[in-house]
Amino acid sequence: MELSNETVRKIRGLIVFTALITACLWKYDVVVKALAFVFHILLPFVLGGAIAFVLNVPMNFVQRNLFNEDKIKGKKRMQKLARPVSMLIVIFGVIGIVGIVMFVLIPQLGTTFANLGASIQEFIPKVQEWAEDIFHNNQEIMEWVESLEFDWNKIMETGINFFKNGAGSVLDSTITAAMSIVSGITTFFIAFVFAIYILLQKEKLSLQAKKVLFAFVRRGRAEAALEVLSLTYNTFSSFLTGQCVEAVILGSMFVVAMAVLRLPYALLIGIVIAFTALIPIFGAFVGCAVGVFMIFIEDPFKAMIFIVLFLVLQQVEGNLIYPHVVGNSVGLPSIWVLAAVSVGGSLMGVVGMLIFIPIVSVVYALFREVVYLKLKQREITPEEVEKI
Repeated sequence: MELSNETVRKIRGLIVFTALITACLWKYDVVVKALAFVFHILLPFVLGGAIAFVLNVPMNFVQRNLFNEDKIKGKKRMQKLARPVSMLIVIFGVIGIVGIVMFVLIPQLGTTFANLGASIQEFIPKVQEWAEDIFHNNQEIMEWVESLEFDWNKIMETGINFFKNGAGSVLDSTITAAMSIVSGITTFFIAFVFAIYILLQKEKLSLQAKKVLFAFVRRGRAEAALEVLSLTYNTFSSFLTGQCVEAVILGSMFVVAMAVLRLPYALLIGIVIAFTALIPIFGAFVGCAVGVFMIFIEDPFKAMIFIVLFLVLQQVEGNLIYPHVVGNSVGLPSIWVLAAVSVGGSLMGVVGMLIFIPIVSVVYALFREVVYLKLKQREITPEEVEKI
């Protein structure tokens, strides 16, 4: 029995693949070290690609609205400046947001926590008085309540001692810490420069990548790969834009509503809810728990008002804002959104919650296309399936 050249090639490839897998499993520690080394080298470029992807979304928005193609048509100078100016606007906007967080919000956060410490010290005697009225017949509970004490100075002293001693024991030496900081800054700088290059030359880089793809991959597979990449980019960008806009709107609603109702910590709680709302499904409830705790220490009745406010605004956000802002941008049913958030959170924490929804959405869309294609091949329509 003679084997064709194609069959011999497939058998040879299978043997080589099996040998590689066996070698990797046999010397897995060497493979892990090699992968870690390669990842360390590629980290600035991977980080740069991620930065470029995130900045590309607002940059496209600025360029599309500020430098409309119809307005700059025939103006070569404006066409050349459109991309760099849009990128600079976005970069300065990000720097401005970081500056506001560092020089405005963080000091306010420090002041709030200082006041919170004083509020807790005042709140504990109230708790003890309530407990005496409710549990005066139960000596065990009364002994535990009376033993409660809160010394903010002791807590601050413990924190300072940790940073002096505990943190010092974690780090081998000051030199090691300094080297780590310098290495991190260097990595970020390389990544940022790489991201700028990607943003300025993205059409050229895209064309080069397509040439390489079609040069080494069969035409049909190359076209399918481009479709998958396009779907992935559109899904991620739509999800990222929608989540950010929705989080800003929700945080602003809380700030305004809490200010009108004269609830304490309106700005701080609104910002916390805006940031936590970036996490789908569960995020806003985390912000709510933080807000309830902070307000409850100062005034339990106002904490109840805040809970009612949260439930009302959540209904408004879930039924009116979210469908219009985010809508069906990810094209994923609610049950799969919940599954994606749960799996992503268990595997990669908060980052996993953010990226798994678009990933699962892409997989869902591709699988749906495969299902409809198979039904078409079997000459079965979706309507016929619904009737069965």
